Amino acid sequence: MRVGVLEDDADHAVLITQALNADGHSTEVYATGARFLQAMVRETFDVLVLDWMLPDMTGIEVLDWLRQLEDRTPVLFVTSRDTENDIVEALRHGADDFLVKPPRRSELLARLKALKRRADGFAGNGPLTVGAYELDAGSTSARLHGELLELTERQFQLALVLFRNPGRLLSRQYLLEAVWGLNAQVQTRTLDIHVSQLRTLLRLADNGWRINSVYAHGYRLEPLA
Repeated sequence: MRVGVLEDDADHAVLITQALNADGHSTEVYATGARFLQAMVRETFDVLVLDWMLPDMTGIEVLDWLRQLEDRTPVLFVTSRDTENDIVEALRHGADDFLVKPPRRSELLARLKALKRRADGFAGNGPLTVGAYELDAGSTSARLHGELLELTERQFQLALVLFRNPGRLLSRQYLLEAVWGLNAQVQTRTLDIHVSQLRTLLRLADNGWRINSVYAHGYRLEPLA
């Protein structure tokens, strides 16, 4: 997972990032709402961890901004506020889950992974079906109208990430981490080549889809108008 963390308390930020990094996930930490909102214009995350009380605004205001832009990235509030009213307010504004500081490491990881699974639309390990495409993560196989497609491992993983997020703009860094891993030494040109190959191998244009390139940001899988 790639996790965006909005937390102005350095000790709590370290606690969260250490737990995630030790479990093989990547994190980006922001100490103010303004910096976080700037980053969300260009960054892509699987899940977000928001604090409530910040130096320049509240986590609720940040969440409202995200949801007004129709950003559906799952949000976990991790805050010292712990009343029933606080929990209800966060959920009412569009939060997906709520933990009270300091979070227990195993519970934090479990809840974030659950949010990721829910966002991916998984109810288990069954295949993902989008239109005429079927992608089975278990067997790393892709089919179009029932016909097996010949994809390499990287091509399949890239297709899977794109089809899990139709209509969502995915940053280059997000795609590189999701497909090649956190510390892989891969040039962004490699990503461009794989995207170009997928356009042909998946016969996207003939089946109502395209992978749109967004300059200086990344790619978005979207239906043809």
